Amino acid sequence: MTTSGNALLLKKQLMELRKNPVDGFSAGLKDDSNPFEWEIMIIGPMDTLYEGGFLKAELIFPHEYPLLPPTMKFRTPMWHPNIYADGTLCISILHAPGRDEFGYEDASERWLPVHTVESILLSVISLLSSDTPNTDSPANIDAAKQVREDPAGYRKTVRRLVRQSSEEAYE
Repeated sequence: MTTSGNALLLKKQLMELRKNPVDGFSAGLKDDSNPFEWEIMIIGPMDTLYEGGFLKAELIFPHEYPLLPPTMKFRTPMWHPNIYADGTLCISILHAPGRDEFGYEDASERWLPVHTVESILLSVISLLSSDTPNTDSPANIDAAKQVREDPAGYRKTVRRLVRQSSEEAYE
């Protein structure tokens, strides 16, 4: 697929999301002239630590999309074992296709060209909805350690950041 074909695919996904919005997030282009950079707002899922939060993120698509996955980076400060300190999300479906050299995930769990912005963001919402974050191969070792050793402290930190995100959304 050519870069213009990739851009058309992304624009088509954006039009579909505008036509049929999905509960839990909104998505749009950072700049209308560049379909490879998206702004995302995830609404904290009900009955989770993230409830009431407004979580800003960005999706950056490579020009090889859909053959290669985008990267997702939270702009809202996050405290989660699967989110690096700089906000970069570590989730299987955003890992390049192929074999995992560390053996943590099957090839079927990794990126497939059939994934869309919608399927990516629904996976992220699912990740945030889990009561027990994956601490086996953490991106944020300190958050993973706190989940295991001080779950109440972990919950308190997440809730503080969620409150902060909510306050910032209304400023």
